[in-house]
Amino acid sequence: MTTAQPPGAGGTGGTGTGGTGTGGTGTGGRGRRVRVFLVDDHSMFRSGVRAELAGAGDSGVEVVGEAGGVGEAVAAIAKVRPEVVLLDVHMPDGGGRAVLERVRAAQPDVLFLALSVSDAAEDVIGVIRAGARGYVTKTISGSDLAAAIRRVADGDAVFSPRLAGFVLDAFTRHPDSPVHDPELDQLTQREREVLRLLARGYAYKEIASQLFISVKTVETHVSSVLRKLQLSNRYELSRWATDRRLV
Repeated sequence: MTTAQPPGAGGTGGTGTGGTGTGGTGTGGRGRRVRVFLVDDHSMFRSGVRAELAGAGDSGVEVVGEAGGVGEAVAAIAKVRPEVVLLDVHMPDGGGRAVLERVRAAQPDVLFLALSVSDAAEDVIGVIRAGARGYVTKTISGSDLAAAIRRVADGDAVFSPRLAGFVLDAFTRHPDSPVHDPELDQLTQREREVLRLLARGYAYKEIASQLFISVKTVETHVSSVLRKLQLSNRYELSRWATDRRLV
């Protein structure tokens, strides 16, 4: 996956991660390593990120801590004072945005890069409005993730090209208005994730695997979404999600 910087959002204005590779200058060079803190409610995923970054060669990145919940993350970040927090968007107790808002109030110099399974416009725009410097999805490779972290530490804004388009559209057309949809606001973050994957054609078993939940839990979320949106079947859910650019 390549990353792109929207015009005027950072220092280089270029596209791709090649300009800040492991042999580059600044934070991404062979000098100091960027101190990174991982926040994700799945311990297996945090272990995977650590392994990917460690396997990226001289990545210029050092993982200095991790947490699986909002309160735990806020307390630990205050102690270890990382430069960049790699932040999952959807977690219990308020999600990654809650971590971002609480940490920024006390440590405004800490930078945030969202790393999420979601590539929905409202998730991307919401976390950027809250102050994150970039947003990449969990399909990113270890080497590209390390490069994205270094770019954020150097002051750039980093997005995949499709996600950058969401941000540009939102801030160009409606620079001061929040993303708001009364129907969508009824759904929990997890229900939105299930809805999005369902609309993309995933089977219940595949959704369960993607989100690290049981098939029974997927069924429960789908039933809840149908009830809240007053829809009757999967086809109507898919059309509803497509109309709102959630797919």
